[in-house]
Amino acid sequence: MAGIALPAALAAAPIVLILLLMLGLRWSAAHAGLAALALAALLAVTAFDFGTTAAAGAQAGGWHDAVGVAAEGGFLALTILWILWPALALHRLQENSGAIATLRSGLGRLSDAPARQALLVGWLLALFFEGAAGFGTPVALAAPLLVGLGFAPVQAVVLALLGHAAGVSFGALGTPVAAQVALTGLGAVEIARTTALLHAALGGVLMLFFVRTLAANGASPGFGWPALAALGFFVPSLALAAWLGPELATLGGALIGALVFVAALSRANRRPVAAGPGDSAASGELVRAISPYLVLVVLVVATRAIAPLAALLGEAALSWQLFDRYQGKMSPLTHPGTLLMAALLIGARLQRVALQDVGSALAHAARQLRPVTVALLAMLLLSRLMLHGGLIDALERGAVAGIGSAWPWIAPAVGALGSFVTGSATASNVLLTTLQAQTAQALALPSVVIVAAQGFGAAVGNIICPHNIVAGAATVGLAGREGEILRRTLLPCLLYLALGGAAVAGLVALSW
Repeated sequence: MAGIALPAALAAAPIVLILLLMLGLRWSAAHAGLAALALAALLAVTAFDFGTTAAAGAQAGGWHDAVGVAAEGGFLALTILWILWPALALHRLQENSGAIATLRSGLGRLSDAPARQALLVGWLLALFFEGAAGFGTPVALAAPLLVGLGFAPVQAVVLALLGHAAGVSFGALGTPVAAQVALTGLGAVEIARTTALLHAALGGVLMLFFVRTLAANGASPGFGWPALAALGFFVPSLALAAWLGPELATLGGALIGALVFVAALSRANRRPVAAGPGDSAASGELVRAISPYLVLVVLVVATRAIAPLAALLGEAALSWQLFDRYQGKMSPLTHPGTLLMAALLIGARLQRVALQDVGSALAHAARQLRPVTVALLAMLLLSRLMLHGGLIDALERGAVAGIGSAWPWIAPAVGALGSFVTGSATASNVLLTTLQAQTAQALALPSVVIVAAQGFGAAVGNIICPHNIVAGAATVGLAGREGEILRRTLLPCLLYLALGGAAVAGLVALSW
């Protein structure tokens, strides 16, 4: 046991360092990731013999391994940044063109009941923007909207955090799952289906706390409207994940749920949504405002559901291999980033936005990605170094020996810890998915279930992530009061993780 414990402790040191630097010293993810990367490199060379021909088990060794790790990490970073760049540019263009303002005013006309408005904005709209852009966009958008609708700033941020959480697993057109697929080689549909099943089974917990927060603000929605909002998202989200994979599970589920909710509001008002003078024109403006997202839905469905088209586009796959050990692969024509870029350009054309404004939005998004790029690259390099350097193997052996068959119960909490530390479900998946997969294999557990548990936990970890809380608080003028928000989101997070562990253990038992 001692022979396993020491290597496991050394292998855990880079992750512990991230915790200490980010939580104790409040370092950024980029700086903490770089420091952890340096420590991991030192440990890999001195304690795990990384870089020697014997350790590599192939002809690679020395500088070959350094080049291989850098190539894998850099390639994965580029595939993820290609998603983030057009996603952030699209959101920027929507803001600058007035589409977001149009969307805001259109939502306000649907109902004068604060609780119903909150469900539409804080739950369905937040989920929609999580699916389209992710990376903090839903909270930054929904919280100010909720304040504008009359909610107290603290409650507004809490509602936005709770409302978007279940969709984070498939945020930014499925980016977190794309990272898991790249790291494990498991099927995207299989991971997405299991992850969506966990959220669908337990997502009512988030809605209960959402309703509780509404009631604390004096807005009681009753039972029917929250149930409609929850089911309106989770049912189509699960169906889309099982049918197409991760790309539309949040975006499409939120869009369908919003349409159902709006139709129910119209029926409750006993009049068509567009009834008064000028309402038809307003409805046309609203359609134009969401046209890029409608284009995106069409493109994703076409490239996933039309088999001949998917096969034709998939033939353009790019792949490479170095030193018989390091490799990477992507399909550029079906990649979510390519589809997002197409939706951005086509949507801009439909909205009659000048090409110069599109270029300005892309340039602004590129500037936004500078700090993200450093953090993402640091985490990806750390992940690949820990994998190829033997640190993940040591952690896996320590986990098997110390936790054993109880691992399914804590697998979601591991994912949440990663999000809490890194501020991103994608970064959590990048950092910890390989550990989860290898531990599953060593314990003879179903890899898909354990990897899905990682993504499930990484999503809910966003509601207690300091970065999300700080960003959300800043948008509504709550700087310095972040602790009030954390106290309101900690219990929902812990309960969701505990129930998630039980659900994962149940799925494992059924698979046996």
